[in-house]
Amino acid sequence: MLSFLGFATISLFLALIISKRLSVVTALVLVPLVMGLLAGFSPKELGEMILAGIKQVAPTGILLMFAVLYFATMLDAGLFDPIIAGIIRYVKGDPLKVIVGTAILTMIVHLDGDGTATFMIVMSAFLPIYKQLKINRLVLSGIVALSVGPLHLVPWSGTSARAISTLKTDATQLFNPNIPAIIAGVGWVLFVAYWFGQKERKRLGITDLTYSHHENLTEQQQQLRRPKLFWINALLTIGLIVTLMKGWVPTPALFVVAGAVALFINYPRLPDQQKVLRSHGNNIFMVSSMIFAAGVFSGILTGSKMIDAMATSLVSLIPEQHAAWLPTLTAITSMPASLLFTPDAYYFGVVPILSQTATQFGIDPLEIGRAALLGQMTVGFPVSPLTASTFLLVGLAEVDLGDHQKFILKWAFGTTLVMTLAALLTGSIHL
Repeated sequence: MLSFLGFATISLFLALIISKRLSVVTALVLVPLVMGLLAGFSPKELGEMILAGIKQVAPTGILLMFAVLYFATMLDAGLFDPIIAGIIRYVKGDPLKVIVGTAILTMIVHLDGDGTATFMIVMSAFLPIYKQLKINRLVLSGIVALSVGPLHLVPWSGTSARAISTLKTDATQLFNPNIPAIIAGVGWVLFVAYWFGQKERKRLGITDLTYSHHENLTEQQQQLRRPKLFWINALLTIGLIVTLMKGWVPTPALFVVAGAVALFINYPRLPDQQKVLRSHGNNIFMVSSMIFAAGVFSGILTGSKMIDAMATSLVSLIPEQHAAWLPTLTAITSMPASLLFTPDAYYFGVVPILSQTATQFGIDPLEIGRAALLGQMTVGFPVSPLTASTFLLVGLAEVDLGDHQKFILKWAFGTTLVMTLAALLTGSIHL
């Protein structure tokens, strides 16, 4: 009975959010609540499950809120402006350098884990260059899509936050073992950028180009820039990343302090702080509220033992001699799964079942999380029709979504395959 209700909960949740009948936050709360009542649990019991679930995801919600605030502050302050200007000066009129430069800039900007912000920044810098040099704009949308993929595995991206909260782990355990895979993915993306660049250079040749990135900044963006604080911001960011990698300070606490310090250093005046908070507050609230709603979902499914029952059912269907392949199969199918499942549906609906099934066979459930992150709504999100930022990307590049998918899908799948191989070789996941 519990197994049936568990699968029904997930199926109904997937149907409601894929068909857009309910918002993700609403579905995460109401669907498991109704199923919990049907399973015979009292409101008090369900309330205790909900509270336990919220407590589990609270550190992740706090991490996400203040990580977005930190990197948004750095973007507003102009930390990455000299890098943008340097890349543009370097590429000049060479299509090869332009395309490789697009990849490098996208990766740097995407350190904040926000696809929407990355697409807007990179497109504002490079779209005029692509138009002036007559480079195929499918290359622009494609390389930007590829470049955000490996970097979207950072612990503060919305996708990683979902995996962390679902598996009730921390950023260090899920992220650090995947670092070699991320590096391999970055190498693959740069290779593809070089390949495209050679083809466009051969087709178009090298021409003269004069263009200034700062001409595209709005008046408010210019007012928020803090060029005199560049080195302070750079040292603060390097220190933050080193501390994160070493695990010296709990990640949520680290970003709470770093976000507050960054905001105060760059914008000591209250009106300026309010501008930054208002401009990014909506995104921060939407993502963090989703994480806490996910706590309700996972709390009820876990507390009611529905997940355990579903895992037991799946275990009976998987031949024991093939169980060791589960992390690898999860990794290989993770990128195509982005075309079928939203990140919420996959990480809150599919991953818990896979991880519990892995546990039944003596496999570390964290391997399922690491495997899933090698493609599902990381490499896959900029080609998926289920994410709004995909439409922003193709809209800004002025290309058709179908053309974009046809052009870059095989290369994106290649990223996941390369990262999966690296993960297997370095022990992030095992056969």
